[in-house]
Amino acid sequence: MNSKRLKIAVVCSSNQNRSMEAHSFLSKKGFNVSSFGTGNHVKLPGSSSDKPNIYSFDTTYDEMYKDLYTRDPNLYTQNGILHMLDRNRRIKPKPEQFQKSTEKFHLIITCEERVYDEIIAELNRRALTETYCFPTHVINIDIMDNHEDATIGAFMICDICTLIEKIDDIDCDIEDIILGFEKKSRREILHDVFFA
Repeated sequence: MNSKRLKIAVVCSSNQNRSMEAHSFLSKKGFNVSSFGTGNHVKLPGSSSDKPNIYSFDTTYDEMYKDLYTRDPNLYTQNGILHMLDRNRRIKPKPEQFQKSTEKFHLIITCEERVYDEIIAELNRRALTETYCFPTHVINIDIMDNHEDATIGAFMICDICTLIEKIDDIDCDIEDIILGFEKKSRREILHDVFFA
């Protein structure tokens, strides 16, 4: 399957770190990619672990950047949040919530099992109300939510997307790709297919 035809979504909780790092990397490699979050709101680290910065999905990356820069430019520069938001605002205006999207994808890659479960629930909900069925493969690759692991995760996501785009029949051959990828990466990969 050609990468221009393979529609990919990468999903984490807040559409900030893991999904956006993969979105950036896949875009540079020529993939047709979108990214989303599944949370009720966007959470970014704050001055302490019990004081996160919380924004709605309607808040632009630029607004978040300016808000945090105003609050404490040293803290948010040192912890990499301003750099991350700067990258994000160069990719798209604001985070997007998967549940509000009407796009259909050949492949949805989630970055943690909880997000995978939320995507599965959403696709099941959609299957009850939609008449046109479109096959969507959902894959989970667990990625820790920090800058270093997000970068490593983006490489892994690109690797599996590259393997999948080379196969002629995604529906028949994806299991072999996943099994080989699990062996190579030494990670368990969750996979399911939906018609929604």
